[in-house]
Amino acid sequence: MAKRVIVVGSGIIGASIAYHLAKEGAEVTVLDAGEPGGIATRASWAWINASWGNPEPYFRLRMASIARWRALQEEIPGLAIQWCGGLIWDLPPAELDAYAAERAAWGHPIRRVTRAEILALEPNLREVPEHAYHVAGEGMLEPLAATLALLEAAKAQGAEVLGDMPVKWLEEEDGRVTGVITDEGVIHAEETVVAAGAHSAALLDSVGITLRMSSPAGLLSHSNPAPRLLNGLVMTPGLHIRQTAEGRIVAGTDFAGAEPEEDAEGLARSLEAKVEAMVKGAEGLGLDFLTIGYRPTPADGFAAVGRPRNRPGLYAAVTHSGVTLAAVIGQASATELITGARDALLAPYHPDRPSLT
Repeated sequence: MAKRVIVVGSGIIGASIAYHLAKEGAEVTVLDAGEPGGIATRASWAWINASWGNPEPYFRLRMASIARWRALQEEIPGLAIQWCGGLIWDLPPAELDAYAAERAAWGHPIRRVTRAEILALEPNLREVPEHAYHVAGEGMLEPLAATLALLEAAKAQGAEVLGDMPVKWLEEEDGRVTGVITDEGVIHAEETVVAAGAHSAALLDSVGITLRMSSPAGLLSHSNPAPRLLNGLVMTPGLHIRQTAEGRIVAGTDFAGAEPEEDAEGLARSLEAKVEAMVKGAEGLGLDFLTIGYRPTPADGFAAVGRPRNRPGLYAAVTHSGVTLAAVIGQASATELITGARDALLAPYHPDRPSLT
């Protein structure tokens, strides 16, 4: 008999878990407080990568997810991923070289490129450095479209997706989580997956489980559409940019502890001005709109995936880097929920680790 599973949250993590569960024959219901597609997912910069200052186990997890994304692209019609590569020079030169050497020793296909090679990859950039690093295997997707494609693929396998269905708290009986309580009443299941992003901690708290996490705001500016000006992802000091399928240049930066909500319009216009100064052909594009996303981030910065306190009937999947990690978390979580076998790549990321409880 098929295992009945509720997935709370229809962002890219919840959608991937739902798809992988349904593919394995589970009876899946996805619940979301708003429209399917989640909240943080919609405002993601949507970079699929194994870069940045991650320790080797997290690097391995991210590389596995990149491989799974490539497989998913073959499995799911309408899942569009651009494997466009990424240029990186957003660290001081000595730190950048040390970072690249470490990644190369781990087997990362990161390549040093000269100024001439940078301009060959991105001819519309101004003021490029003498050298940078390029990773050809990195990609980007349109986060809402990709999430909806995963949900449609789950539905094709029999899953039910219900929007405008907020979960008030988790239902528990004799120490086992038996489902969720909504405004429509109790919905029962053998397993309940909490993949509700910034709201995950509150839901877990409803059954006495602590998950230390934060939800820092991230702001992105979106230009008016333009002809193709960028070929891939570009990470520079103070500005990260990519161009969407519809031609908008999406820009973000690290606000170094500032609260972007306090002057969102001003910060977005500042980002857009940097874009227009950096990219030839972007002059006068202007800001079309901005987005602010609240990134669900466990307290130590790494994913929290598994059964909190080994509570029967309950599973949690909370992470920043959701776009990169959704593919492997979806696959590994579904396997663990159905068979009980835990992927070794998830070993460091149990939600019961001391930094989170």
